[in-house]
Amino acid sequence: MEIQTMQFKARAGQKLADQRLQQNLTKLSTKFVSARASAITEIDFQATRAALKERRNRALDNLDVWLETFEREATRRGATVLFAETTQEAARLVADIARQHGVKKVIKTKSMVTEEMRLNEVLGQMGVQSIETDLGEYILQINDNEPPSHIIAPVVHKDKDEIAELFAKTHQKPRLSEIPDMTREAREVLRPHFMSADMGVTGGNFIVAETGSVALVTNEGNEGMCTVMPRVHVAVTGIEKVLPTLEDLATAMRLLPRSATGQSAPNYFSLLTGPRGPGDQDGPEHMYVVLVDGGRTGLIGGDFQEMLRCIRCGACMNHCPVYQKVGGHAYGWVYPGPMGSVLTPSYVGIDKALDLPQAATLCGECNSVCPVGIPLSDLLRKLREKQVERRLRPWRERAGLAVWGFLALHPDAYALFTKLAVRVLETMGGRKRAIARLPLAEGWTNTRDLPAPVGRTFRELYAAQRSHLG
Repeated sequence: MEIQTMQFKARAGQKLADQRLQQNLTKLSTKFVSARASAITEIDFQATRAALKERRNRALDNLDVWLETFEREATRRGATVLFAETTQEAARLVADIARQHGVKKVIKTKSMVTEEMRLNEVLGQMGVQSIETDLGEYILQINDNEPPSHIIAPVVHKDKDEIAELFAKTHQKPRLSEIPDMTREAREVLRPHFMSADMGVTGGNFIVAETGSVALVTNEGNEGMCTVMPRVHVAVTGIEKVLPTLEDLATAMRLLPRSATGQSAPNYFSLLTGPRGPGDQDGPEHMYVVLVDGGRTGLIGGDFQEMLRCIRCGACMNHCPVYQKVGGHAYGWVYPGPMGSVLTPSYVGIDKALDLPQAATLCGECNSVCPVGIPLSDLLRKLREKQVERRLRPWRERAGLAVWGFLALHPDAYALFTKLAVRVLETMGGRKRAIARLPLAEGWTNTRDLPAPVGRTFRELYAAQRSHLG
């Protein structure tokens, strides 16, 4: 997926003005938020989250050890494990596998890492047809390869009518109006691809070191068709997804579906260990696991290592007031929402994603719902600090922060400044007691009036109140 993170402000403005999008995004609160709130009451959320956080930290603290263990166990069971330092290298590895096995058609499950790799584009350039089989991703693919808007629900930004029109245009069939009919039509279109594909490419929600297994979670069952039907299966995932044991995986699975879609358990869960063996009824002849760094090791031991605990559930974006209004495309890369506002600058460079750390209210809602306890608002604040330190923010913003910092360290100067400021602002408010234009605060007053203060500071009001009571 092409990096377009520097256009966040312009994109956000366009999305806010899109009334159809605004209506479609209400599904986040009416479906995902409410479903999650109900699902977590079935478990001790705080205790389970603490347990999963500890288990994820244990994996990350000894990441090299667990990756070596996974490689050894997966290899012992017949799989081939490959490591890629960059996403471009990962795409080349998958392309080489396809070339080695004479692959003409690939069927894929939803995978954010393959979006990082731009895998469909790479395969297409070598003449290999790549078909997305997740319903949401399939809809996006036939809509001029539109990128996903959400990591769990890729087409949350579209409504039923938009999809109905797209299906009628693409499939050259009468327009359908009911969702079951539309899904059946998609199934009829995809089934021949399942039957004729040479290679299946999946992501990996987790990899398990002690057994060399890849764990896959879906709600449509397409992961089964992509891993059982083709003669070659390639699983692609980030190196941070390793879990030491199956017990760790069990803990993760208590939280992943509840946090992602509000389900107690996913509809489909696959634990894949090696290719088809003697006596097995199904499975691929060859299995490969491509483990991608893509900037992840750069977070180890640094201020943002906690971000590697992320299990890609999407809960932070579902609850984020900014994402709820602008959707995923505004963020300009694979990962949107609060998690994306931390990951994207970390992976592609803070200088290439200047606005993303600012794309948050720091309300802390993302912190409270994160199933692995990532302090997202704190990490966003750290990114803002680094931007200021590297002089990447506009000079007026940096100058304003410098003035504020000086005043905060000198109480007498602060008291004098605020006493003058509130009186000036009261005068600017006039009879309406609202400020329509305020220099240095156009971002607010261009779209709304700023309520004018009463003309006295809190200190003055507090002193007057105490005097009245005394």
